Amino acid sequence: MSDPGAFQPMKDYQRTLPPLWIGSAIAFYAFIAIGIAEAGLGVLLPSILSTYNLTPATITLLFVSQISGYILAAFTSSIVSSRLGLARMLLIAAGALTMALTIYATSPFWFLMVAAGSGMGLGIGLIDAGINTYIVQNSGSASLIGLLHAFYGIGALSGPAIATTLLAVGMNWRQVYGVLAGIVSLLIVSVLGIIIFNYTPMTQRVLPSNTTALENLGRALQTPTVLLTGLLLLIYVGTEACIGNWAYTVQSVARHTPTLIAGYSVSTYWLGLTLGRFILGYFLQWLGAVRTISMSLSLVIIGLLAWWQLPDQWISLPLIGFGLAAIFPATIWLIPQRLPDPYVPAAVSITTSAASLGAAIIPTGAGWVASWTNLEIIPMLMLPLALLMVGLHCWLVQHSVRGK
Repeated sequence: MSDPGAFQPMKDYQRTLPPLWIGSAIAFYAFIAIGIAEAGLGVLLPSILSTYNLTPATITLLFVSQISGYILAAFTSSIVSSRLGLARMLLIAAGALTMALTIYATSPFWFLMVAAGSGMGLGIGLIDAGINTYIVQNSGSASLIGLLHAFYGIGALSGPAIATTLLAVGMNWRQVYGVLAGIVSLLIVSVLGIIIFNYTPMTQRVLPSNTTALENLGRALQTPTVLLTGLLLLIYVGTEACIGNWAYTVQSVARHTPTLIAGYSVSTYWLGLTLGRFILGYFLQWLGAVRTISMSLSLVIIGLLAWWQLPDQWISLPLIGFGLAAIFPATIWLIPQRLPDPYVPAAVSITTSAASLGAAIIPTGAGWVASWTNLEIIPMLMLPLALLMVGLHCWLVQHSVRGK
């Protein structure tokens, strides 16, 4: 007869394992935080333009200033995570993001607000790369990666809604940024908690040595699949951010839509994106990642044509958001299928940080072109970007190391 006590050590070990939901909850809130930080800007742009007497071209310095932070995150996130652990890297990122938003809220000088953009870019880039790596390495679930990015959509949906509501009740744009900084600072508290209590899934090192992380970063940078995935995500995030940042200004300034309606119409854009990501797992299981991305790109093109050519309708922005929903998370989910396992952390770091770079470059370019012509040109500028994404997607399907 077997001894019942023989199973007791295994039961004790299982009881000591940290609950996995804690890591997921931190990851989800981190994505809500960066969604709020990024998307809230779109509604506040006209107020910032007025305060500093800027043009659509000069205000794009706020996007450009984030580039240095994104680049730093691209080349350091996998190395910092391997040396310090994900939790400490998230603490650095949350601190940088909160500090940047606080400077936005308090700085009386335009150049200081621009300089704070570097901290904004670093914080967003580190969170994006670190959390995506954590999810794709610790779960093969297609639904979980979709759910993660759905929580970004919740943040992006909440940001314009919060900003629009606070402006409507009489707050100025600086006070709105103070509220957003307070919301994002809760991430610092939660990450400190998991460090103090040593939540091992996030505090342990990702790789055994810094040298290994550095070598894999170099190899990943020489892999065409990584580089073109990064370019695809750069264009995708740039398109998503450009619409999110400029749609309110296009609707309220160029098309004379009432400000409340214009503000909430941007929220419907993020609502479409959020809903699409909540049901992404179903589409990945039904169609597969490649077909889901192909279908999504088709919807984006249809929505962009409607936004450009039919300015008085309201369905185009949520349709574009719904179409964009699958592209980023499905592409990230395919990285472990397309590359050798040792390259995955570096590849996710490079591609997500390149994606964040797009959030600075493409809205900036659109702002410059709009300053030379008019704001109505912005919907038209998004169409060639969507077609370029189609071409890159087709190349990746045909040439991946381990295609799926």
